[in-house]
Amino acid sequence: MSQMLAVILGGGAGTRLFPLTHDRAKPAVPLAGKYRLVDVPISNCINSGLNRMLVLTQYNSASLNNHIARAYVFDRFRGGFVTILAAEQTPTSGAWYQGTADAVRQSMPHIRSIPHDQVIILSGDQLYSMDYCAMQAHHEQLHADITVATTPVVAADAPGFGILKTDAEHRITEFHEKPRLTELEGKESPVSPEMEAQGRLYLASMGIYIFNADVLHGLLQARLDHHDFGKEIIPDALGSRRVVSYPFTGYWNDIGTIRSFFETNIMLAQPRPEFNLYDTARPLYTNTRMLPPAKVTRSTIERTIIGEGSVIVDSEITDSVIGIRSFIGRGTHIHRAVLLGSDYYAWQDPEDRSPAQGPARPGIGEGTRIENAIVDKNASIGKGCVIVNQAGLQERDGEGYYIRDGIVVITKNATIPDGTVI
Repeated sequence: MSQMLAVILGGGAGTRLFPLTHDRAKPAVPLAGKYRLVDVPISNCINSGLNRMLVLTQYNSASLNNHIARAYVFDRFRGGFVTILAAEQTPTSGAWYQGTADAVRQSMPHIRSIPHDQVIILSGDQLYSMDYCAMQAHHEQLHADITVATTPVVAADAPGFGILKTDAEHRITEFHEKPRLTELEGKESPVSPEMEAQGRLYLASMGIYIFNADVLHGLLQARLDHHDFGKEIIPDALGSRRVVSYPFTGYWNDIGTIRSFFETNIMLAQPRPEFNLYDTARPLYTNTRMLPPAKVTRSTIERTIIGEGSVIVDSEITDSVIGIRSFIGRGTHIHRAVLLGSDYYAWQDPEDRSPAQGPARPGIGEGTRIENAIVDKNASIGKGCVIVNQAGLQERDGEGYYIRDGIVVITKNATIPDGTVI
């Protein structure tokens, strides 16, 4: 893996994950009570022995940059690094990134300054565990110029992805960007008997690519008007380059909407989740905060993840994620909720805490009920509140909250007064 360089895309505006992306890039969105989404591709790289990573950032990147700088520091003897490449104006380009391929194109002077034979392009907002060594071996065994990681999907899911058609030797012969259900006939690809039995006959692009270094540079320079890998660069290369599929059958989730973010977190709290946070062979790394353990008093808690530094008093919590430094007061009922935690303790004197915006006392007040909701960082919810989307709305904008995909999202640093009903 020493001659493969990883390039992790920091994401655009992330409008479908709004309001979680109001103040942060998609890869910086918290996950499972203590991680960030960007920890997934970085951890996959480390677990695969790939220790040279560039992270391309542009939109709302301050918290992402800070997290990476704190979490990933390699010693000088291993020669590894996780380096931020922020969008910049140069003598050859004065525009912001126009897409995934354009981001890599504009960063090419920095990429080419690092010795490498291959580049693996990764997304910063997906949840999966993959050994990139196996993908690289597949790439080299098939003498590929480009390898696209794919996952089999059923017909109902196919319209949400770029669908690839392959031959029996994994070579990609066709690419169809988000085809309609009525257009799927003839777009099936050879899959394993297990996948065929499940009706997963269509190969969806996962947005993970390996390029030979010279091929990547040549394709990006040949068509300067092509800004996206999935929509333009890959389909255009099918006729002139050897492009193959790397079939991946493990758990993979593109966390692109509020609903998918919510359901993914709830899934992780279940007894047998599809993604294993407890895999000792392939751990998920993040910033080491040196927080005390969680403290729980006279409470009933089932199928719930609780982050370090949290305090829960006389409450009932089920099917939820409780983020770091959360404070949950007496008589609180929480069901199917994702709390992203806090940057400081609820009882901490504002004069003693490190600089942080937000209410003086973050947390959940006594006697409050929360269901089917996401509570962003540092939010302060008063006593006796009912946050359940009582009207059953799919979308709404309110004071200190939004409803998206039927999920109530309390915004970062919001203050919800006592007795509020949402």
